[in-house]
Amino acid sequence: MSHDLSTPVPPDRQSPPDKRGNRRAQKKKRRTGRIVLLSLLVLVLALGGTAYWLYSDLDGNIKGVDIDRAIGDDRPEKLPTSGQNILVLGSDSRAGANASLGTGNVSGARSDTALVMHIPEGRTKAVAVSIPRDTLVTRPECTRSDGSTVSSAKRVMFNSIYSQVGPACVVKTVEQISGVRMDHYVEIDFAGFKGLVDAIGGVTVTVDKDIHDSSSGLDLTAGTHKLDGTQSLQFVRTRHGIGDGSDLGRIGLQQKFMLALLSEIKKQDLLGSPTKSYKIADKLTAALTTDSDLASLTKLAEFGRSLNGVDPSTMETIMLPVQYDKADPNRVVAAEPQASQLWKALRRDTTIPESAKKSPATGGGSA
Repeated sequence: MSHDLSTPVPPDRQSPPDKRGNRRAQKKKRRTGRIVLLSLLVLVLALGGTAYWLYSDLDGNIKGVDIDRAIGDDRPEKLPTSGQNILVLGSDSRAGANASLGTGNVSGARSDTALVMHIPEGRTKAVAVSIPRDTLVTRPECTRSDGSTVSSAKRVMFNSIYSQVGPACVVKTVEQISGVRMDHYVEIDFAGFKGLVDAIGGVTVTVDKDIHDSSSGLDLTAGTHKLDGTQSLQFVRTRHGIGDGSDLGRIGLQQKFMLALLSEIKKQDLLGSPTKSYKIADKLTAALTTDSDLASLTKLAEFGRSLNGVDPSTMETIMLPVQYDKADPNRVVAAEPQASQLWKALRRDTTIPESAKKSPATGGGSA
């Protein structure tokens, strides 16, 4: 099944980086590295690796993007080792199935989260590099699915590329700014996320303080709550009702929720309940878009089994080193030489130096 790489250009809806948070909040953000997409990717691979043979008829659910065809030969060389690099995107489209899930004046589609997950040779550990969505980058010339060409442009906000040109151009942009070849692409949308939570019967979370966010619609009192799919979406989207209203608090909530989601999945006997397992797999695969090499449950399961040695609890998450843009302090740009050091380590499949984990825009430290 093909994926439409041509989506309408929505207005710029992104909130600028909030510099009002204090240093403690910034450090808390950097410690909170396990954001929504990373956990969902782990969940996808875990399900595929344990029960793929039950769901061979669900292959058609997974949408595929032919990245090689869309980008062509203008790509970095593959790693000379067996290491792997995966671009993981979270899409927050408010069209189609997602139309009823949003709040506020938001339309079109956007990539809400972006991670480059690097799995070194041996596949026993992993590192995820988070690319801030407000990073200004040079978008390369890209080709849409209809064959039309989009010219290269400088100082483009990173997360606008998905909505303006499509996922293949996001992959090409990441490869151009990093020099790192992406072996695979995985995307999950919020509508499927809601269905997954409902399929497992909800997720239990505990919050320390009341949360009232008129923007997301979330209204929780301090204590323990079992959230359904709609409430879960509100939970991971919330930011105005906590902390200083920036993305710092939202990342913390996403961390809390994903740990709770994975814990809930772990409690359930998937192989012992084929009917429920099928329902969960159906919701999950329907939410996925991958590169064409992974666009079947069998291929996804095979890839998942190849990563069995990776322990998610030891996975390191690093934010791409950035600094505030001199011309527009509401945006950030890659900080040098730290960013180049980070990408060089991934290209060579070597240890990332500590100096490459420092981000001037946040006072240093990993994500």
